[in-house]
Amino acid sequence: MSSQTLAKPKTSLEAIRLEGVCVEFEGNNVLKDVHLTINKGEFIALIGPSGGGKSTLLRVISGLLKAHSGKVTVSTKPAIVFQDYRLLPWRTVKENVNLPRELTGKGEGAENVLKQVGMLEHADRYPHQLSGGMQARVAIARALAQDSDVLLLDEPFSALDAQVRERFNLEMKRLHEKTHKTIIFVTHSIREAVYLADRVVVLKDGIIDTVLEAKNEGRITAYDDGIEAILRAKLGMGDSTFVKTHKPGLRFPWIVPTVVLLTTLLFFLWEWSARSSQSFFFPAPSQVWEALIDNASLLVKHTLASFRVAMLGILSSLLIGLPIGYLMGKKVTFERLLSPYIVALQAIPTIILTPLLIPWLGYGTLPRVLIATLISVFPVLVSTMVGVREVGRIYREVFSTIGANGLSTLFKLELPGALPVVLGGLRLTVTLALIGTIVAEFVLGSPGLGYFANSERLNFRFANAYAAVFINVVISLVLYLSVSLLEQWVLRYRKR
Repeated sequence: MSSQTLAKPKTSLEAIRLEGVCVEFEGNNVLKDVHLTINKGEFIALIGPSGGGKSTLLRVISGLLKAHSGKVTVSTKPAIVFQDYRLLPWRTVKENVNLPRELTGKGEGAENVLKQVGMLEHADRYPHQLSGGMQARVAIARALAQDSDVLLLDEPFSALDAQVRERFNLEMKRLHEKTHKTIIFVTHSIREAVYLADRVVVLKDGIIDTVLEAKNEGRITAYDDGIEAILRAKLGMGDSTFVKTHKPGLRFPWIVPTVVLLTTLLFFLWEWSARSSQSFFFPAPSQVWEALIDNASLLVKHTLASFRVAMLGILSSLLIGLPIGYLMGKKVTFERLLSPYIVALQAIPTIILTPLLIPWLGYGTLPRVLIATLISVFPVLVSTMVGVREVGRIYREVFSTIGANGLSTLFKLELPGALPVVLGGLRLTVTLALIGTIVAEFVLGSPGLGYFANSERLNFRFANAYAAVFINVVISLVLYLSVSLLEQWVLRYRKR
């Protein structure tokens, strides 16, 4: 049986102790009887062929993976830098580094650690604006900000070019000398391992093959050694910069005049066909415009009534759909249990359901809001469920290593991560809520655009009915564009 504890190892000088650690995946032994003791403040380079178990060993030490047998003892919860960095795209550099303090209330301030890694001047940038080297620095800064004396690094410089990598090796060595943290550094570079580490641990086929003393044995890097120093002087300092996001130049906004032109053409064809047919039931746009002017005060009253009910329906959909969708996204059991009822409600035509509510709820505001909610809640439910499930496991592991609780994970990870999908569903929700409102007013005879359009139709004032329809279209467009603008603002962290 395995055991994994965050407790003091057998001596006060030890930071990590592994005793007979074994890990199996699908019957394959990835780690086999691993024994290793690492002292406080020691820099260990873990090297070996791909598939040898290096990353697995790091995950066991971090607590992300439980060993099948053996004992893992760590003096404190480790901070980890993943190979793919795993920076939250919706948070700035400073906000990413400040995450450990937000989640646990412990750790160093973002400004201090950003200064240590040379990223303070880029604190307000988003991850997509940074090169790979700068993202690596931010990931290291986030790990340094954690309240931990143990730092695990899983090939953090593997994606960098050789010159930048050598610069980072030098900075990493200086950082270790300054912080005196216990570091396990996974790498494939022999030169990197020997230069950085106090000891080099060779892991082959899940077994520790060799442990070599390397302190002061590594050769000097290209920064101050012989011909390599001359080449560096010629090439300049190995560094990485942020990815500049150029503002687009002034371009003719072709979409606006195109929409105006098409709309004008549509109204022209409508006017021409209405006057040609001379149908009493098909008023021309000019007649609809006259109806708008003549019934302005009455239309404003009905518009406000419809808008109020639609907004209440949208609010109700969010209050109901977000928590239920979240539960369905987190637990498949909830989805299987609730899906038949949700689909059944969506399958009932609103025009049939509305009259059935009259004996129970009457003709007031409540039945109208209920109908608007029933027709518009489905996109919120589905988009929330899908959005929560799309929050990647890689980010959840980041929160796990930091020590976040369920509530912090909800507000700092799951909701921001699901927001792009939820906002996409909200576009559909706002238009459906207005449709439900109009249908309810049409059937119940309550004040609103649906009631006005129906009553004017029954009185053969078709121009007035078309005016109500026109206002309804305008409200739908305004609501849809409002959500689009909100989406652009909320998701401004994304690449263009």
